[in-house]
Amino acid sequence: MIKKYIKIFILISILIHLTNARPDPLFNFAWLTDTHVSARSGAVDLRAAVLDVNQIGNIDFVIVSGDITELDINGYLDTAKTILEMLDVPYYIIPGNHDTKWSSSGTQKFPKLFGDSRFNFEYKGIRFIGVHQGPLLRMGDGYIAPEDLRWLEKSLQEMKDPRQPIFLVTHYPIDNSVSNWYEYLSIVKPYNIQAILHGHGHRNRLTEYEGIPGLMSRSTLKGRAEAGGYTLAAVYPDSIVFRERQTGIKTLEAWACLAITEKDYTCDTTQYPRPDFTINRQFSNVKEIWAKQLDWAIAASPAVSKKAVVSANSGGFVQAFRISDGREIWKFKTGNAVYSSPAVSRNRVVFGVTDSMIYCLNIRNGKLLWKVKTGAPVLGVPTIYKNVVYIGSSDRIFRAINLRNGKFKWDFDGVDGFVESKPYIYDDKVIFGAWDNKLYALNVGTGSLLWKWSDGTKGLLYSPAAVWPVATMGKVFIATPDRYMSCINANTGITLWRSNRFKVRETVGISGDKSVVFARTMWDTVFAIDPIADSLVTVWVDSVGYGYDIDPSMPIEKDGTLFFGTKDGFVYALDAETGATKGIHRIGVALINTVVPIDNRMVVATSMDGKVVMLEFQ
Repeated sequence: MIKKYIKIFILISILIHLTNARPDPLFNFAWLTDTHVSARSGAVDLRAAVLDVNQIGNIDFVIVSGDITELDINGYLDTAKTILEMLDVPYYIIPGNHDTKWSSSGTQKFPKLFGDSRFNFEYKGIRFIGVHQGPLLRMGDGYIAPEDLRWLEKSLQEMKDPRQPIFLVTHYPIDNSVSNWYEYLSIVKPYNIQAILHGHGHRNRLTEYEGIPGLMSRSTLKGRAEAGGYTLAAVYPDSIVFRERQTGIKTLEAWACLAITEKDYTCDTTQYPRPDFTINRQFSNVKEIWAKQLDWAIAASPAVSKKAVVSANSGGFVQAFRISDGREIWKFKTGNAVYSSPAVSRNRVVFGVTDSMIYCLNIRNGKLLWKVKTGAPVLGVPTIYKNVVYIGSSDRIFRAINLRNGKFKWDFDGVDGFVESKPYIYDDKVIFGAWDNKLYALNVGTGSLLWKWSDGTKGLLYSPAAVWPVATMGKVFIATPDRYMSCINANTGITLWRSNRFKVRETVGISGDKSVVFARTMWDTVFAIDPIADSLVTVWVDSVGYGYDIDPSMPIEKDGTLFFGTKDGFVYALDAETGATKGIHRIGVALINTVVPIDNRMVVATSMDGKVVMLEFQ
């Protein structure tokens, strides 16, 4: 492998040296990435890059490889679209994790604005194929959804010339920062792949992904530099040369040059180990009672009734499976992708959809009972309490809806950001967070604002928006992306304590009797705390060995067992009184949504790679 790298870089050096003597290229393209348009300088830097591309004048097209915005909120995508439309040449664009994870539209605005969230085109005999890696709304590794893998495979299979030179465009590097990177590589390796072009790292870098050359380009952001920048690519019959362009100033010497040749990667040795499922043999006391593999990504927790498990997915389908054996009972098609976890009560199942609707179905047969229109996609998770549905939406309105007939009881329009979390009902209060740095407490009967909490941390990405808050003994508990756990007076909204003793992120839970609060850290550790104490006092702390994890899968206790999932497809069961591990099972490689226990042994889990699984911890 070392000799191979030496040969590659010697070849690159020779090609760069010979570049100055080259004839004119076949074509040129500009490559922009990580523009991060927001209320800050991103739009200014992008506009400067676009005007610079136009001024250069010999560019045939532009590729934009993700993280177009800092967040998909407040018209940032519209701003980016307006600026990119100023280009004098065509552009081809994919989203990045900032566009799909923090998305008030539930990732739906991007394809509506730009026509698609992937691309496939040919220019002068060379093909360019771009597909994104999410993640979809939930914090975790990059992940290529099943529907996108199908599209990629079909696009390659339908090429008239299967040996046509291809440049792949992604946002993430195609390594283990993407949960199912190996699936992507197994699809593309049989073809004549010249290189993978990607962003995400905000710097120029030449690498390789199991033999396939990989190139990371700098961000258009200028930061503290004199100007921003991007990459210019000159394509010759036998090579491609990459140079950094300092926006409006100068073009630097080539930083990479690759030969365009017939390539075969099918025999290359693997660089990264494939996923390891030996943990399932180690914990043979855990059984899969049944499992369903669906065709779409799942970013919603399941809902469970006495006879059915209900799951929703990015294809817009909501399905019910028989709880005993997983047999499908019914299937309902909504108007768009569903990322809102369903809630069940009185033989009714309620959920929000990115088609801006809230639906209620009969859980026995899947028949529509009612639906209500909102002003924007609905990503919030409903809570049903005393025949009332409490749910937030991306139109920045929080609603209380009659479960029986879908009529509004009240709405609260004072939310300053979109809502994706599940509200918690406590002491006549409905408590929830939003992507506006705030936690809200409303009167459960009238919707009037009781208090609004903020920890003063700047930056919307630190909002208490993905955590599902819990409350007991007059206190509210949350964990936020700033790695602090906070305890708040439930009556006044005043902070009682904040602690970063444990590096937490968006995961808290509570025991069934409300006597213990649980939290999960970003590194290996789960702990239980005493909610009576005036500071963070632990009942137990256990390092359970799941490694680095940022999955907002809440720890859920049921009858003495604490369950949770991880970003790498593991489901854990701990003794809720001691933290001792009862069992571990890996159901896949992708993020596990918050699991739903049936009792202290049985639990239902859904995962981003489209799995619905019933597990038994014996």
